[in-house]
Amino acid sequence: MEFQYNETWLHKINPTLKLFFMVGMFLFVLFVHQLNLLLYLTFGAFILFWFFSGHPKKRVALLMIPFILVFVSTATSMIFFGKGETTWFKFGLIHITEESFYRGIHLGFRALIFATLGLTFTLTTRPVKLFYSLMQQAKLKPKYAYSFMAGMRLIPIMIEEFFTIRNAMRVRGVQQQRGLRSLFFKLKSYSIPLLSQSIRRAHRIAVAMEAKRFSDASKRTFYYPIGYSKTDGLFILSFVALILLSYYSAEWLPLFPVGDVRYES
Repeated sequence: MEFQYNETWLHKINPTLKLFFMVGMFLFVLFVHQLNLLLYLTFGAFILFWFFSGHPKKRVALLMIPFILVFVSTATSMIFFGKGETTWFKFGLIHITEESFYRGIHLGFRALIFATLGLTFTLTTRPVKLFYSLMQQAKLKPKYAYSFMAGMRLIPIMIEEFFTIRNAMRVRGVQQQRGLRSLFFKLKSYSIPLLSQSIRRAHRIAVAMEAKRFSDASKRTFYYPIGYSKTDGLFILSFVALILLSYYSAEWLPLFPVGDVRYES
C-alpha cells in the first residue's frame, strides 16, 4: 500500500546526501544546549516538514501526534524530577525548579526536532532510490543493497502468509487455548511454517543473485542512475540559512530568559 502525495523539491534531493546531512544535523543538535537556539531550529524544521513533505496536512498532523506525546513525556519527566536551586513547586517526590523546567523544555524540543527531521527524511525519500544512491554515491556493494530491498519486499509477503495460516487454522477448527500453553502453541503453529517458507524463499533469492553475478566486484550498470543537481545545493543552503537565522534570532529575540540550560551543581 502506497500513500498518495505530491512531489516537492525535497523529493528530488540526492538520497545519500540527504541521509548524511540529516545524520549531521542530529549530531549537531545533540551539542546544542541553548534553549532559544533549539526552539528556533525546531520551528524551522517543522515549517520545512509541514509545507514541503508533499503529504496531506491531515496525515502529517496524525504522524506528529505520537511525537507531541513524546515531547510532553520527555519534558515533564525532567521538569518534575530534575535538579535545581530555584524551587517553584514541591510536593512529595515532585520538585519543580526553574532549572529543571527550562532543561525539560530543552529535552522536549530536542526529541521533537529529531522526530521532525526523521519524518521529513522518511516521507520524502523512496527506499529504492535510497539504496540505488548508496550503491552509486556511497559505493555500497550491490549484494548488500539488493538484499535489503529484497528483504523489504518480503515483509508484506510474510504478513500475508501469517493471515493465511491463521485463517486456515480457523477453518480447520483448531481450538484456541488460553494461558501459557496457548503461547507455546501459537509459537509452534506460526513460527515453523513462516520460518520454513522464509528460508526457502531466501535460498531462491540468493541463488538468483549469484546467477546474476551480484557478488562480482566489476562495474555494474543501474536501472535508476542517480546523481547530483542544483536542488542539492538548495537543500544545503536552506539548512545553513536555518542554522544562521536560528542563531541570530536566539540572540536578538530570545523567547526564554535563559541561555545554557546545563545544570552545574
